[in-house]
Amino acid sequence: MRTTTAWQSTNGSTALKRVPIERRDLRPDDIAVRVDFCGVCHSDLHAIHRGGAPLVPGHEFTGTVAETGAAVTRFAAGDRVAVGTIVDSCGGCPMCRAGQENYCHEFPALTYGGKAGAFGGYSREYVLRETFAYPLPAGLDPAAAAPLMCAGITVWEPLRAAGVGPGTRVAVAGLGGLGHLAVKLAAALGAEVTVLSRTPGKAADARALGAGDLLLTTDEEGMRGARDRFDLVLDTISAPHELSPLLRLVALDGTLSLLGYLAQVPVNAMDLLMGRKKLSSSGTGGTKGTAELLEFCAGRGITADIELLPSGRVAEALTRLERGDVRYRFVLDLSDLD
Repeated sequence: MRTTTAWQSTNGSTALKRVPIERRDLRPDDIAVRVDFCGVCHSDLHAIHRGGAPLVPGHEFTGTVAETGAAVTRFAAGDRVAVGTIVDSCGGCPMCRAGQENYCHEFPALTYGGKAGAFGGYSREYVLRETFAYPLPAGLDPAAAAPLMCAGITVWEPLRAAGVGPGTRVAVAGLGGLGHLAVKLAAALGAEVTVLSRTPGKAADARALGAGDLLLTTDEEGMRGARDRFDLVLDTISAPHELSPLLRLVALDGTLSLLGYLAQVPVNAMDLLMGRKKLSSSGTGGTKGTAELLEFCAGRGITADIELLPSGRVAEALTRLERGDVRYRFVLDLSDLD
């Protein structure tokens, strides 16, 4: 076994402790990655609050290959890489063969929890199959690129599935870690982008990110005027909320994609019937889409807007994330674990 250092939560606490952990010895197709930067995701908070076994969160990170297994062909020591939420899958089901390992019929191995164990990217080293690591394109800042591996790919897949491009109208509900990247990516694809918000204070940020407009969801007249307007509404809101107001904004044959709150939600079927509207969702991405996203972002210089913190301040990051005090993604610098 290999030993490294990590930030671990016990008993559901966000006061993570620095501890030694073990990684598996390298298999022939494994690489060991020195984790340099890891994003802090709302999913990390949810996992911590569930409690249970000791947990090392983190599933969007960039780093440097430290060592390779004997059969590795895609990477060499010193290469820059990016790793996301999936680190293995069955490889044989129709979804895996299509490059959609995120929908593996046997369920994929996630970066922490489940089949992969409880130790994720808030650590100095991670070991995984080379198939699920991606070359980090030159020109992308490794800290700001880390959130592309979860937040970025989560919004990228529904944008691509909906065929978003010039002439498409896209609305983004929630201007946080997922939402701000949704605005950037939709605008870069050529869409007309509107941010949906409860307060006018985000108007300047929305336009700086690439949105053409901000629609106040508290403005009843404005919401009525936007009925049936958007081909795609990306709902990145992480708290429970009503779907009916958003579904009314969806155009004929358009889609509302739920990305932020993935628990049970009530749906009025009439909101779908009136306009033949579709309700969808998306969970992270497979190897095909993730590679495409990184290439697209490299070509257009797209990364997340981040606040970079030493990993020793992880408790502060989690506390501030819980109260929404971040623009727009915390990223931990793991070099202080040396």
